[in-house]
Amino acid sequence: MFFGYDIEKLLLLLVVAALLIGPERLPRYAEGLAKVTKLGREWLAGARTRVKEEMGDDFDDVEWRKLDPRQYDPRRIIRDALLDDAPVPTVTAVSVASAALPAGATTIRIAGFDPDAAVPFDSEAT
Repeated sequence: MFFGYDIEKLLLLLVVAALLIGPERLPRYAEGLAKVTKLGREWLAGARTRVKEEMGDDFDDVEWRKLDPRQYDPRRIIRDALLDDAPVPTVTAVSVASAALPAGATTIRIAGFDPDAAVPFDSEAT
């Protein structure tokens, strides 16, 4: 495939264009097309060079295929987001000597935590 077209379709378009333009004007149009193509290539090469200069060495490390928006499937994105493991909070066990607890205390209260406080609820999130 050539830019999304089959070669046969491209050849058919070229033949029709040659018939419509005519043999007298065809060389002039072909020369103009060659100039435009050459200018386009030079412009793209210059743009690529400028981007590499501005991005630095990290530009070569980018995996451009992964950034192609045509590869994104919304169902896959949602599935991946739901299947990602959420970060699990870790609790570090602290060894406390029984002599460090006040007399008669059986639990340690964590500063800033009130077990009797109401649980926060966001009515706009549901």
